[in-house]
Amino acid sequence: MRIYVAGASGAIGRRLVPQLVAAGHDVTATTRSPQKPDDLRRLGAEPVVVDGLDEQGVVEAVGRAEPHVVIHEMTGLSGASDLRRFDRWFATTNELRTKGTDHLIRAAKLSGAPRLIAQGYTGWPNIRQGGWVKTEDDPLDPDPPAAMRQSLEAIRYLEQAVTHANGLEGLVLRYGSLYGPGTSMSNEYVELIRKRRMPIIGDGKGVWSLVHVDDAAAATVAALTRGAPGVYNIVDDDPAPVSEWLPHLAEALGAKPPRRIPTWLGRLLAGEVAASMMTEVRGSSNAKARRELGWEPRHPSWREGFRDALEEASAPPRPGAPGRTS
Repeated sequence: MRIYVAGASGAIGRRLVPQLVAAGHDVTATTRSPQKPDDLRRLGAEPVVVDGLDEQGVVEAVGRAEPHVVIHEMTGLSGASDLRRFDRWFATTNELRTKGTDHLIRAAKLSGAPRLIAQGYTGWPNIRQGGWVKTEDDPLDPDPPAAMRQSLEAIRYLEQAVTHANGLEGLVLRYGSLYGPGTSMSNEYVELIRKRRMPIIGDGKGVWSLVHVDDAAAATVAALTRGAPGVYNIVDDDPAPVSEWLPHLAEALGAKPPRRIPTWLGRLLAGEVAASMMTEVRGSSNAKARRELGWEPRHPSWREGFRDALEEASAPPRPGAPGRTS
């Protein structure tokens, strides 16, 4: 098929494009950066420089590609994480999740593309009440920390717009917290953990659902032809509290165990968002994605996945490794 990947130079896009090419698809891959087309060409795609917030540019680019499937992987994060000013840190991404999504929906309809797959997120958007592992049927958080409200509204907007777009088969893949090449967890977090600057706040009961970036890309490939319109949690099989996965990652790095600080001090030093993510957030189930997309993560648990990712980081660079579908 002909596939249009918007935001192909991001963490998922760089691993997704080689998997699409390996599966025999013709890929048009976009980036906002004039410096990145050669990288995308080396991955086997036809590169296009276009800003996802430029409606006419997006319509023209999608129209030229005449895709069978449009994939929305556009984000706009840059610099170090800023959990205290979460919405400001996510401002460009939130605009891409709203205006950028609208532009892609319009472009897909005009081009005749029948299917649209969009990047979502699962983890902190889950309601922070009840069971510790949520499904797609559970509601999103009705009262997130103040610094995350705009970002959660952008996620709600994207999910509603994509899954209710008339004339399109719209799927939202709610990726969990990514680790592996090009991700914050394998870059920024690793350095913080090595320096013991990422303590466990409070009891560390907050549950995270993680996924290797190659497995996230493999689920996206599976969604080209499988799955009814709707939302899908793309996470591994092993949701775990911070108090479990963070010390494990420190051990895999050969670092000292993370420090522990009380919740009140965590709020004071790192803010409400960091405290919530350490103590209150819920994980997610991947049962629906396994069942309906026929997807099986190559790294079913972060326990082995962290070590694989660290070994890959120390090896010579290579294009993305293919994932697996059942």
